[in-house]
Amino acid sequence: MSALETAFSNAEAHLGTEVGVSNWITVDQPMIDQFAETTFDTQWIHVDPERAAAETPFGGTIAHGFLTLSLASRFAYDCFPMLPGQVMGINYGMNKLRFLMPVRAGARLRGRFTLQKVTKRSATDLLRENLLTIEIEGEKTPALVAEWLGLAIFED
Repeated sequence: MSALETAFSNAEAHLGTEVGVSNWITVDQPMIDQFAETTFDTQWIHVDPERAAAETPFGGTIAHGFLTLSLASRFAYDCFPMLPGQVMGINYGMNKLRFLMPVRAGARLRGRFTLQKVTKRSATDLLRENLLTIEIEGEKTPALVAEWLGLAIFED
């Protein structure tokens, strides 16, 4: 059985189950500021703590939704090591992405992954669809939920 076939069989056996929970990451103001500079999104709700404390219901600055989303890669590294025979993993996109709760500066986040679907696309490509939930420590409502598609490329 090829490495891809083995990975496919293992994935099929885990459909509908939680396949990983990452470590917590703190989203602090310096991280938010760096993201703002990199993306040219310097809206005051992200980069002006005093104004955000006075003029928003958040009590201070909040992270960009796209910053929160970008941490998905970091969370995936915690949960998905390379599989035997896999040569690379590629982000294939998102479905049904929703930002449900703002992430306040200083909050801790983690990713939770549930395998929803697996498809053999070719002799070397395995497409996995995971429900990604980015949780905020101490909150019932997650920061975001999305269906994340990842392509695992195997040796030919």
